[in-house]
Amino acid sequence: MRLHATTVRGLSALAIFALAGCSQGSAASSGPMSSPTVPVHPDGESALALAPLSSTALAKLLLDESDLGGDYTRIPQRAAAHDDVTVSCPALEKLGGDAATGTSLAFPRKAKASFTYAGGGNSELAEELYSDTAAKLSKGIGEIFDAMVSCPTYQVVSGSTVVTVGTQVTPAPDLGDEQWSQLLTYSIGGQRSVVKQTAIRIGNVLVLVSGAPGLVDANLERALDKAEAAL
Repeated sequence: MRLHATTVRGLSALAIFALAGCSQGSAASSGPMSSPTVPVHPDGESALALAPLSSTALAKLLLDESDLGGDYTRIPQRAAAHDDVTVSCPALEKLGGDAATGTSLAFPRKAKASFTYAGGGNSELAEELYSDTAAKLSKGIGEIFDAMVSCPTYQVVSGSTVVTVGTQVTPAPDLGDEQWSQLLTYSIGGQRSVVKQTAIRIGNVLVLVSGAPGLVDANLERALDKAEAAL
């Protein structure tokens, strides 16, 4: 049984993982990730202290097939699963809700899209966009990434399905105002899947790209450029 990135992201924190998918290699680290300082004006406000974008506005900024090329096919969004899920990582369990299972971040303004890639063994790519104040975005995504890397290995149990998850911090590209990145390794039934998740905050928008590591690296800047056009 192949472990799809979108399936994994529904079982563990973030994914895109994987997405999804998600999210869903580099040097490993079990400590929390530090974030760069956000530029501020003398009055203490961030340089891009803009009003949050609506979910409708965010949806227009998502990548689509015309941005990605003919090898990508968009996957219809699946209904969120509400099965009982247990996570053997205290920091993630403490977060609770969708944040702990990776179905969504706790921001009301959001949009997401997932794609299959025909050019690489049916690999998957997912993009999620969130908008809120810079401070809330930074705190929310930072707490989840820090919680995940606090448990280098943990298990996610949904019904009779047991997924072993390994986490590694990876260097994030020097883009936007703040950056987070990690590799997630999922093992289930003798199968193994690796998902990269990279999150970049640009002002009041958080861009989270998850999926096969090569696809994330190839499309991250494209996703940022499209989102940044609205700022």
